Amino acid sequence: MDELIEQILSLWETECGQISQIYSSVWEVNRDCVIKVYENKEQLERNVRIGEILSDFHIPVAKIVPTKTGEQYAACQGHYFLMTEKLSGSNISDLKDSEMARKMGAAIARLHVAFAQCEKELAFWDNSLLEEMKGWVRENLAANEWKILGEEDYTRTVSLLEAVYPSLPKQLIHRDVHFGNFLFFEGSLSGYIDFDLSQRNIRIFDLCYFLSGLLAEETEDAFTKEEWLENVESVIAGYESVLPLTETEKKALPCVMECIEILCAAYFAGMQDTKHADDACRVFRFLQSCENDI
Repeated sequence: MDELIEQILSLWETECGQISQIYSSVWEVNRDCVIKVYENKEQLERNVRIGEILSDFHIPVAKIVPTKTGEQYAACQGHYFLMTEKLSGSNISDLKDSEMARKMGAAIARLHVAFAQCEKELAFWDNSLLEEMKGWVRENLAANEWKILGEEDYTRTVSLLEAVYPSLPKQLIHRDVHFGNFLFFEGSLSGYIDFDLSQRNIRIFDLCYFLSGLLAEETEDAFTKEEWLENVESVIAGYESVLPLTETEKKALPCVMECIEILCAAYFAGMQDTKHADDACRVFRFLQSCENDI
């Protein structure tokens, strides 16, 4: 793929200088541009349209660099290549900074406000966390004979979700919210990236995915229970400074976070990745211990 990217660079007004892979399907070019490789043309075109709509609402997203012939992207050997200007800023390094956590919450909310407008322009995959939990998630856990996670824990958590699901607001969401997809420069949000998984789902999925994801790493800098709960408070406060949550959403936060970890455990179990499945279960147990505090 490196060689193919070097070849197709001639389609842009860009010299073939320094090229480095920064993610599985993303390459940095000359430190000021980024090329993302897609296998699915429809997904690429949808993401381009999302970017255009978000830009119209003054949401900072990467600007497309057109080819020499004015095309938005290039196709070669069954792959599709999109070049964008590299956004300024970087990922947050101090995950425990309460002020940055508040800014992250506000950033998620501003994206949700703009996403609500995108729904009027484009059709999106209408997904349901509840249907996933009762479908492939349960099938994977049962196929694993409930060794990764007990059926009793699964049933209790899904029952809690089912009781509130009809009342949870649903809209277009990012679906992959973590610090790696939100860039900050000098303390302010400078850009959003990666809309590959965007879908209609319950609104608080993005918040819950982000907050539970903070617990995934077991490092020297891992959150204590007190630190994480403070982070939860800051993120939610930031979100509500832009977009209020309903009381039902607030009460559903622990349940949805637990469902997300069960989903992750089932996914990794299906991939025969025992370590990451166990890690998800560890986070699930932690979240259970925090239900009343949340």
